[in-house]
Amino acid sequence: MPPTTPYAGKFSSCAPYSNNNNHPQPHSPYRNGTAPKPAKENVYNGAYSAAENPYDIPQPHSSYRSSSVSSVTAKEHHYNSTCAVSENPYSSPQPRSPRQHSTSCPGRAYRHTSSGSSSEQSCRNNTAVTKARLYSHGITASYGEMCYHDNSLVSASLEALIQHLVPTVDYYPDRSYVFTFLLSSRLFLHPYELMTRVCHLCVEQQRSGDALLDKIRFREVAPKLVQLLTEWTETFPYDFRDERMMRCLKDMTHHVARGDEYSWRAMQQMTQRLIKRLSALGQYEEAVAALNAVAMERPASLKSKQASGQRSDVLSVCDDPFILAQQLTHIELDRLSFIGPEEFIQTFAMKDPLENHKGFFRKRKTSNLEAYVNWFNRLSYLVATEICMPVKKKHRARIIEFFIDVAQECFNIGNFNSLMAIITGMNMSPVSRLKKTWSKVNTDKFEILEHQMDPSSNFSNYRTALRGATQRSETAHSSQEKIVIPFFSLLIKDIYFLNEGCASRLANGHINFEKLWELAKQVSEFLVWRQVVCPFDRDRQILQYLVTTPVFSEDELHLASYESEGPENNIEKDSRRSLRSSLLHRENRS
Repeated sequence: MPPTTPYAGKFSSCAPYSNNNNHPQPHSPYRNGTAPKPAKENVYNGAYSAAENPYDIPQPHSSYRSSSVSSVTAKEHHYNSTCAVSENPYSSPQPRSPRQHSTSCPGRAYRHTSSGSSSEQSCRNNTAVTKARLYSHGITASYGEMCYHDNSLVSASLEALIQHLVPTVDYYPDRSYVFTFLLSSRLFLHPYELMTRVCHLCVEQQRSGDALLDKIRFREVAPKLVQLLTEWTETFPYDFRDERMMRCLKDMTHHVARGDEYSWRAMQQMTQRLIKRLSALGQYEEAVAALNAVAMERPASLKSKQASGQRSDVLSVCDDPFILAQQLTHIELDRLSFIGPEEFIQTFAMKDPLENHKGFFRKRKTSNLEAYVNWFNRLSYLVATEICMPVKKKHRARIIEFFIDVAQECFNIGNFNSLMAIITGMNMSPVSRLKKTWSKVNTDKFEILEHQMDPSSNFSNYRTALRGATQRSETAHSSQEKIVIPFFSLLIKDIYFLNEGCASRLANGHINFEKLWELAKQVSEFLVWRQVVCPFDRDRQILQYLVTTPVFSEDELHLASYESEGPENNIEKDSRRSLRSSLLHRENRS
């Protein structure tokens, strides 16, 4: 039986790599039981604050926002937009006994819409014909164009799903449904089109032909419309980088202003928060672009092995593996926090025919996700560069041992992405071929780490460790115990295969909502992980080194490796000769 957490007692803490025996040990929650306070300084030159990151999905509190539709009242006007991580509405329990039945998706629905959603939908559609069939493992019921199994929505037409999202005087959609449909609806229509249709339906449903009555009815439904738009802007703010979305939001603000002053003020506050978040996103993206530009520079010291003595190495910047693991965790959490949940779906969504629409919010739809993947690649190449750069074999072995200890500390923290990046860098062929260097290294801890991240059986060992980290996070007594940073490329792969392995539409043309529930389940788990504020103190010098120091390209790595330990056969000799000629030609051209 695996332990609750895979970290307990697995590794001992690493000693610092310093010639000075008086080097102070860092204050670690693993060493003295106290969690350090979050630091407000960050490496991005004030572009954003990780401690006050506006993309940490605050969950609005309001007396009418409830899991039960029957608790909704029209007179409530509360727009508090803060919520604790533990109150995340997207981590609802699994259904008691999901029925196994034949559909195109093997996954089961894991959320309930609400206990009264079926009857309410029937009330909203007086012409609906209700049908129910009793099976050995549950009841499947159809209400109009919506099909439920054990009170959980499993399929519906696109029009019915849109209608189900629209609030009325006596109805507000369940929060898990709002998140799930807003997340995956982009597989079928553009967010702008969805928003336009929802707002239009919400307004048109209040029309009765009597202007005074229409005004009264809209005043009653306005708070719920504002609440829906608040959830949208706070959970999927990047949708509003499209100027058409902002224009639609502005139009609704004007419409609300004619009916309800409280709702109008709430709309204004919501819009101000949204603009602030989009501004912070723009600053973050500019900061990352500037850091990448610095890292892409190719100084002369990187082009020549003999000049490596002029370049600082990682040990001269940080000789304590625990501190370096802390700083890597800062970078991981900072960059995770700016990935929008919709980016996971938009990686395989249909290409928008209006994608080239001109506007002041026009940006790539998955840019932050791609930037995070690029960070993984950079860290792998940084590790390989640091190992291949030193001239002396003893120094190379020391750096290998240092990175093994950093990887070990990343594992203990729960930073699996940095752990895998380090292992990947150390397994690159320019590093793995350094047999004389590796002979000087004790590889016992490295073999344990490789076993934990072994890709066999679909990364079963890693998935066990991830479950342990998640359990630890859910019962955390300190900020550090909350940290869970998944191996990101595998997370993307899981979501991709879930999408590819399940049909989005059933044979009758309905949307396969069971698939949408499963996509939401995976993404909502990520949202919980990205909300964590890193508890470690920032070291600006180390952070700057990690994100800006130039690294070798693949060809430069191979050449540096050959210069560290000469070619062993004719193939490697030919490869070195070719690389020298190629790199010399590039330098002359530049």
